[in-house]
Amino acid sequence: MKIALINENSQAAKNALIYDVLKRVVEPMGHTVFNYGMLTSEDENQLTYVQAGLLTAILINSGAADFVITGCGTGEGAMLACNSFPKVLCGHIVDPSDAYMFSQINAGNAVAIPFAKGFGWGAELNLEYIFEKLFCSEPGGGYPKERAVPEQRNKKILDNVREITHKDIMTILREIDREFLKETVSGEPFKKYFFENSKSAEITDYIRNILSE
Repeated sequence: MKIALINENSQAAKNALIYDVLKRVVEPMGHTVFNYGMLTSEDENQLTYVQAGLLTAILINSGAADFVITGCGTGEGAMLACNSFPKVLCGHIVDPSDAYMFSQINAGNAVAIPFAKGFGWGAELNLEYIFEKLFCSEPGGGYPKERAVPEQRNKKILDNVREITHKDIMTILREIDREFLKETVSGEPFKKYFFENSKSAEITDYIRNILSE
C-alpha cells in the first residue's frame, strides 16, 4: 500500500516526527510511505488544511496513494476538507481505538489527526499505537466481528450516497480556482512523488498543464 503523509502549515514543524514514526510502524508491514510535506514550517509552498484536503483527493483519485495520513491542530478542519471531495473517506482519529474501529467499521482511506490538541508528553507513542491499529488488519473486517455484515452493507450504502452527492474529481479540478489549485500542487514533494505514482493519465495531464501556466 502507498501511504501519503500531508502536513498543513500550522503543524509542519512536526512533520519529521510523524514521518519517522509512520515509517517505523508501517514499512515492516510491507507498505511504502511518501512524505508530501510540508517538510518544515519554513517551506516556500505553504499548505492550509483545505489544501491538504484537495491534495488528498488528487492522490486518492489518481491512484498515486492508497491511504493518506493528514491532520491539523485539532484534526477537525483537515477531516472536513478531505470529506468534501469524492472517493475520500476520512476519519477523525484521536487514539488507537479510534484508528482500529475506523479501519474495521468504516474502511476509509484517510485519517485526520489532531497534531496540536492533546499532543504533549508521549505523543509519539500515541502516534505509534494509532498507526499500528490503523494498519494491523484488513479494513472492513467489522467491530465487533458479529457486526461485520451490517457494517459492510452500511459502508456500501454510504459509498453509493457519496457517488450521488459528490462531483467527480475532474469537474472539481476544472471548476476550482486555478491559482488555488496551482498553489496546492506546486510543492516540491508533490511534484517529486505524484507524477511517478499517478495511475490516471487524465488527472496527471491536467495537473501538469496547471503547473506549466
